[in-house]
Amino acid sequence: MSEQTAKFNEVVEKNFSTLDLYTTAITRAHGKNHPEAFEVRELFEIMNEKVKEAGTEKPNLDEEFTKLRNITDNYTIPGDVCETYAGVYNMLSEADKSYHT
Repeated sequence: MSEQTAKFNEVVEKNFSTLDLYTTAITRAHGKNHPEAFEVRELFEIMNEKVKEAGTEKPNLDEEFTKLRNITDNYTIPGDVCETYAGVYNMLSEADKSYHT
């Protein structure tokens, strides 16, 4: 396993269970005013499944991260959202950086 894959797996281990909860929460709390929250949730579900299938190998998440950057305007946190929403964007950004480093 490469150092890059190890770093990404660390971030997955640290954040993905929280992201699973938080991405659902933001759709409920902010979905009406921020429909992109639903797309973020769907992409996270795809990513989470790919990560589980890959085991210790690095999954191919290039397409999902590209879509996330577009949907979230490079993880720019909207001014009218809660800390949970901000946390989702911060954790996804951290995963993106560790994946591409």
